[in-house]
Amino acid sequence: MRLEVIFKFLGFILLFNALFLLISFIISAFSGESSVIPLAYSMLICIIFGLFPMIFVGKVEYLSFNEGISIVVYGWLITCVIGSLPYLMWGGEFTLINSWFESVSGFTTTGSSILNDVEKLPKGLLFWRSSTHWIGGLGVIMFVLLILPTSQNPRLTLINTEMSDISRSTFQYRARKTAYVLAMIYAGLTVMETLLLTLAGMGLFDAINHSFATIATGGFSTRNLSIAAYNQLSIEVIIMLFMILSGINFGILFNTVSGKSPNIFNSRIVRAYLFILLAGIVVATTDLYLEGVYSFSQSLRAAAFQVISLGTTTGFATQATEVWPSFTQLILIFFTIQCAMVGSTSGGLKFDRIFIFFKSIVKQVKMMKHPNAVITIKVDNISLDDQRESNVMNFIVLYVITFFITTLILSVFNTDLITAFSASIATLGNVGPGFGQVSSLGNYADLPVFSKLVLTFNMLLGRLEILSIIAFLTIRRKEF
Repeated sequence: MRLEVIFKFLGFILLFNALFLLISFIISAFSGESSVIPLAYSMLICIIFGLFPMIFVGKVEYLSFNEGISIVVYGWLITCVIGSLPYLMWGGEFTLINSWFESVSGFTTTGSSILNDVEKLPKGLLFWRSSTHWIGGLGVIMFVLLILPTSQNPRLTLINTEMSDISRSTFQYRARKTAYVLAMIYAGLTVMETLLLTLAGMGLFDAINHSFATIATGGFSTRNLSIAAYNQLSIEVIIMLFMILSGINFGILFNTVSGKSPNIFNSRIVRAYLFILLAGIVVATTDLYLEGVYSFSQSLRAAAFQVISLGTTTGFATQATEVWPSFTQLILIFFTIQCAMVGSTSGGLKFDRIFIFFKSIVKQVKMMKHPNAVITIKVDNISLDDQRESNVMNFIVLYVITFFITTLILSVFNTDLITAFSASIATLGNVGPGFGQVSSLGNYADLPVFSKLVLTFNMLLGRLEILSIIAFLTIRRKEF
């Protein structure tokens, strides 16, 4: 394995982060804030270490799988380290572990926070905090692919290691075209939401920050009470709409715009995903109303927002869900585990895998009745071979085992069961809020240091979808 090649690609990643640090620095400088120096130093570190390998390493014509997976994993790790520097240098609530937690949570679009008072942060740091969502939502590797001055093989290797095999099946393009498609949809949705939120009365700065968080399905807000601080239906409706769009496979969104299939109008899996969201809203609304928590209209408004927010792993909040009835909380936990579609910015198990899981059960039942039958699972007319079906089953098992082990670890540190369980699911699924101590309007500040460290590892496992980490860990060290 060629370390110099890995360093070169990590240099691209650092330079891309430096761009957003520069924007954050400019905002802070114009506002005359205390975050100017931390952002300036962080930017200079990115530029220096990013440019260094550019000078000494020539053009890369190919990448091996092991080099690709190493670039992806190390790229995410170094991005999170760099992301923590402005927080750590600024101080306040940002201790070493808190800075790391906030950075990992931002880049993995988890949206869990250790901040008790978000509104005390300078605008430059708030923008950087939201930028970590926007960078991480599409993935820093995808952004680098847009500007990568290299041949097709490295692009293809990186995109194959960054995207799941189910997600790649929707994108029938070359590597750079796939990156452009994703970026075009991503940027377009961000601009559209920013404009609509501004028209709805939200300030431009807040609108940009909340659009970054929505389209990345992250959940960082500039307000302590999240979206509840605005208490405005039009803002909630706009955010709900874009949370739903961001939870749909970007390839399908692109097909919708370009008039191809499958699109949101004829995709069976999109219809099934939207139906499940609607069913969750109806059930949660009914329970809240019958339990006398809110009036019917308030129940519908609260249930719709929270189901969509958790069902897309965004994690914004308009209500304190820890006081909701247990049945409604279980509905929310289900959506926290399932989440949205592959090919979107959502985390979690992904609806597509749940869809395939149930189709696989039906297939097994049919094969019991007709042992000689040849039955193929199809998702929007795309046939899944036995290997992909097996990969889905293995991923689901690994996912469940992972959040079970994490729950056990957190429980060792005297974390109550509901907090440990929901925090494990929320961080592995990159959702953000859970229940108990880490509820929708709460935070992760009071968890033990080791628990925070474990949960950041959970976030990375969830963002890289477990198997990539396992593949990376199984690379023989002598190859380096």
